[in-house]
Amino acid sequence: MMFSFYHVSRSIASRTSKRCPQFSLCTEQLQKPKLHSLSESETLRHSVTMSRRKVREPKEENVTLGPAVRDGEHVFGVARIFASFNDTFIHVTDLSGRETLVRITGGMKVKADRDESSPYAAMLAAQDVAARCKELGITALHIKLRATGGNKTKTPGPGAQSALRALARSGMKIGRIEDVTPIPSDSTRRKSGRRGRRL
Repeated sequence: MMFSFYHVSRSIASRTSKRCPQFSLCTEQLQKPKLHSLSESETLRHSVTMSRRKVREPKEENVTLGPAVRDGEHVFGVARIFASFNDTFIHVTDLSGRETLVRITGGMKVKADRDESSPYAAMLAAQDVAARCKELGITALHIKLRATGGNKTKTPGPGAQSALRALARSGMKIGRIEDVTPIPSDSTRRKSGRRGRRL
């Protein structure tokens, strides 16, 4: 049979009160703890009041990305197009070049490896770049075009022209167009031997 703490303390108090009269005062103060429980009507009333509370709906705010400009003004970014014979990169930054806004490559738009540097892949990448730039509020682009450079080829790959054309056709205003292919003043020895590559 299980005894609660209350019953055990009462039995101990009855024994000790006969021996010690001062202890009887403490036993009178010992009372059974009261359990607070809501009746069925109170719980029903509580649930009704909880359901009546209105949930505040968040107010919709129009959030615009990009800088705040007047109508008719152009916001410029810098599109850095790296066209090699293996892939075409289109990387749009702000004017300082510190923040990347969007970067898409030809290899992200096609499945076959041999098509990564194709004009078609570059065109698809440029269309996605232009769409993202419009979302961010950029309406004009300066172009910086580069090939592999260094001690390798200084000729841009096949995707350079089509990427530039697709950006212009997508509604982006084109500012300056620069060729920023790195040209060495002096460089390491080029690969292939003294007589060149055998064909």
